[in-house]
Amino acid sequence: MRPDSAPGPSKGTAVDQSLSSQPAAAAGLDWARALTEAFAPQYVAFTLPVMAGGLSAGWIGAAWGLLAALVCAGIPAAVIALGVRRGRLDSIHVVERASRTGPMLAGLVAVAAGLTALIALGAPRAVIASAAVMLGWIIVLGAITLVWKISFHTGVAAGAAVLLSHLLSPAPTLAVGALLVVAIGWARVRISHHTPAQALAGALVAAAATWGALALVGM
Repeated sequence: MRPDSAPGPSKGTAVDQSLSSQPAAAAGLDWARALTEAFAPQYVAFTLPVMAGGLSAGWIGAAWGLLAALVCAGIPAAVIALGVRRGRLDSIHVVERASRTGPMLAGLVAVAAGLTALIALGAPRAVIASAAVMLGWIIVLGAITLVWKISFHTGVAAGAAVLLSHLLSPAPTLAVGALLVVAIGWARVRISHHTPAQALAGALVAAAATWGALALVGM
């Protein structure tokens, strides 16, 4: 052997390194899928009015929140589930941007009707605010998603954090919310459903829309 020639890594070493990295990669993908499922926009939107009502007005407020959730989040979720069952939609996450128009219109009608009913019936302000926030999400994110696949996952999570920061201690609520949004954004990018720009834009746009909606209802 020539003195200046050093042995390179063996084939076996490269294969071993590749195999050892596979479990970690698979675990990361599993975590990403779990976060995507757990924080699906439908689930967050259903939970938010109940939490907002409960935090602001106790059990009575939570009951109002449940009513809001059933109309504003339950109806759109049912439309999506039906679309998945009939093969018109790919999943509850509506990954294909071109398929989002129908669910968005159903959500717009349901949330607008729900918000009108909540105002007419005298629901607690926080519950009305949660419905107004959802309407803002649908209008703003819905308009963008017609031309660009902005992330509803990060958007709804960020908007929920902003609303809850008006009912809880703002700084820690926003800090925890930001960490959660980052985790959700990583998950959406990790499973190749969004680019980093789409995940970031969803969070920023929905947070701004939430603050605007809350200002309109006086919160």
